[in-house]
Amino acid sequence: MKAKAAEFGFAACGVARADAAPRTAERLRQWLAEGAHGEMIWMEARAHHRESPAALWPEVKSVIALGMSYAPASDPLALAGEGDVGRISIYAQGQDYHDVVKRALKALARWLVGELEGADVKVFVDTAPVMEKPLAEAAGLGWQGKHTNLVSRDHGSWLFLGAIYTTADLATDRGGSDTCGSCDACQQACPTNAFPAPYRLDARRCISYLTIEHAGPIPLEFRAAIGNRIYGCDDCLAVCPWNKFAEAAHANMAFAPRAELAVTYLADLLALDDAGFRQVFAGSPIKRIGRDRMVRNALIAAGNSGKAELVGMVAGLLDDPAAVVRGAAVWALSRLDQAHWMAERHERLVAEADENVVAEWV
Repeated sequence: MKAKAAEFGFAACGVARADAAPRTAERLRQWLAEGAHGEMIWMEARAHHRESPAALWPEVKSVIALGMSYAPASDPLALAGEGDVGRISIYAQGQDYHDVVKRALKALARWLVGELEGADVKVFVDTAPVMEKPLAEAAGLGWQGKHTNLVSRDHGSWLFLGAIYTTADLATDRGGSDTCGSCDACQQACPTNAFPAPYRLDARRCISYLTIEHAGPIPLEFRAAIGNRIYGCDDCLAVCPWNKFAEAAHANMAFAPRAELAVTYLADLLALDDAGFRQVFAGSPIKRIGRDRMVRNALIAAGNSGKAELVGMVAGLLDDPAAVVRGAAVWALSRLDQAHWMAERHERLVAEADENVVAEWV
């Protein structure tokens, strides 16, 4: 099975009993009770299914955990100081992992059905109510590090996870062992202090959450820390020492970065309309956030850029149909050109229609 999984592009494969991660339910309930999931209502809505594999499918006996590498060939933090570009998380620079991983899972599942006489299988990747990380740890793919993501001895922090549930009673692998030790590099690297303690994440402070899942105005306290990140954040993953063992040669070629996503200029993003957004991000996981949220993110990055040449484009978005874009433009203009911002504010930004926008953003 593991050899066949490798043929389908998986770099890691392991098996765990369906009940091998018993603390998952307790930890999930605590996280939700703290409100640390923010606006990710789906985490709460189907929490009962996430608590264990059997809660989702009572007949399941074994879980096959799979990992597909997207280890980057270059430094994920290389563009941190480039004010005119927006940084996109490594995982989103290539093809949509949902499609690539699910296609491979289905292919492996079809093979398994032929091998496991009378057994049923179900495949899951990301969008299903499955807690992939503790299951992957139980199956020996790695361990959940202090940044709460899976860490692998062989592939570092760069694995997309999927799972196959089966009614077959399979031989299991030894579970992963936490070897973070005293290292807290991921905690220290977080620009917004999203880790209240090791192994705990407050999504409401996480740049990935703020730029992807959060729909409204980004809270003022986080805007400067976002820097030029326009979709996700790699900082806590990129600094993990275990990444020295992750080889880009093991990465699935489907996740090779597209040139226009590896280096994305803010001026191009600020000019996007709906049609342009769909064209640029077709086939990418980025497409699901929509044009307005992407332009909001680009405006935050523009406000942090110090690039006076972006002032005209920012000012042009003060009349955008989307309130979240208008508000971000107000803030970005206040950072780039205080005199221009004051003039615009006196002339029209305090008009009745935009009073709430100004109050939220400035």
